[in-house]
Amino acid sequence: MNIQIFGTTKCFETKKAQRYFKERGVKFQLIDLKEKGMSKGELNSVSQAVGGLEKLLNPKCKDLNTLSLIRHLVEEDKQEKIFENQQVLLTPIVRNGKKATVGYQPEIWKDWK
Repeated sequence: MNIQIFGTTKCFETKKAQRYFKERGVKFQLIDLKEKGMSKGELNSVSQAVGGLEKLLNPKCKDLNTLSLIRHLVEEDKQEKIFENQQVLLTPIVRNGKKATVGYQPEIWKDWK
């Protein structure tokens, strides 16, 4: 397993995900979205794995103006705007190869081998 957790150090849900994998002895890599965001390839891969860009958006993010703008853009422009403004992403984003989840989802992670 090659687990990557994208989130922020202050995010409670990201901390829970880290604890989940630590308790099970699963090594993971934490990528702090405030320091180093996702690459375009990672964002594309994750959005395909979870079923679209809309599922990556956090309806309770602090930047509601950007979130509203993203929701009204045409599909082709959404990914670029999300890439530029990764603070609108729902965290944690947990990735294991081609599989990915958004939010705290241990019921899915337990089946990852």
